[in-house]
Amino acid sequence: MTPAPAALLQEGVHLFGVRLAGFSPLTGRKFLLTLGFVAALLLASYLLRWLLRVVLRDTAQGRAAFWTRQAVKVLTAVVLVVGLVSIWFDDAGRIATAAGLVTAGVAVALQRVITSFAAYLIILRGRVYTVGDRITMGGVRGDVVAVGFMQTTVMEMGEPPSVLAGAEPAVWVQSRQYTGRLVRISNDKIFDSPVYNYTREFPYLWEEMHLPIRYQDDRAKVEQILLDAARRHTQRFMAPATEALGDLRRRFTLPEDASLEPTVYWRLTDNWLELNLRFVVPERGIRAIKDAMSRDILAALDAAKIGLASATYDIVGFPPIRIEEARHAPPPRS
Repeated sequence: MTPAPAALLQEGVHLFGVRLAGFSPLTGRKFLLTLGFVAALLLASYLLRWLLRVVLRDTAQGRAAFWTRQAVKVLTAVVLVVGLVSIWFDDAGRIATAAGLVTAGVAVALQRVITSFAAYLIILRGRVYTVGDRITMGGVRGDVVAVGFMQTTVMEMGEPPSVLAGAEPAVWVQSRQYTGRLVRISNDKIFDSPVYNYTREFPYLWEEMHLPIRYQDDRAKVEQILLDAARRHTQRFMAPATEALGDLRRRFTLPEDASLEPTVYWRLTDNWLELNLRFVVPERGIRAIKDAMSRDILAALDAAKIGLASATYDIVGFPPIRIEEARHAPPPRS
């Protein structure tokens, strides 16, 4: 007859005649069962992930693969917790007592870990960001490439020249292109710092180019050159951008002056007239678009014989210079 659990606990394990507290045949069986359960669960999780990679091999880097991996991770964690509780706690009262003690200790010792995991559950809803989104969080700008239980991994990109000087840490790429660094950010940053998402609701940005023009130049001609270049390079984006803006208006209260048409604004300075060209571009590929626009604008300005104003000074001539020969008296004879 198999002894009862209480008898097994009372029997205990002895070493050199000393009964080891907490060790018993029942505890040993539970320990071995735990090892077998964890090994079987990890093997099943690995096989399931391998099967999903085979099925989704065409979209291995896409969002479908990401969500399936997250589902497997969450399912594995839930089964692990339920299995361990079922093995080690067969009494409801003991489960409640142990859960209370564990919860109190964990809440103090692992506060940041719990907060990061709670943030992970919020991120999984997809309302903050997901894999493939371009975000700025915790002072890091880049594309989300992975989301884990505790950390989000971002492929870092550079900063525009206007904000590059104040970037921390230092970034050497002067545009919104990859630097090559992978940055891991704690998920709990979503609770105490802003999360700028360039992709989620409206995947377009209002960009600007600033050109200083001399007051004596043909200002209307320069404005037309800027508008023509902006329309030529952004026309293909206007239809999807207009549709996306309409969806945004239905979800949020937006001001009516949010226009997508290229516009030029004038600003007076002491030295020149600054023309500010404002236009809409997708959140990716901005550098290539502005490069093509800059080349077209410069060629059109050269054709119109209009130059950009500069803070340098030209020396156009010298005043007359008179050179006089100094005549000295001869030295006296000795």
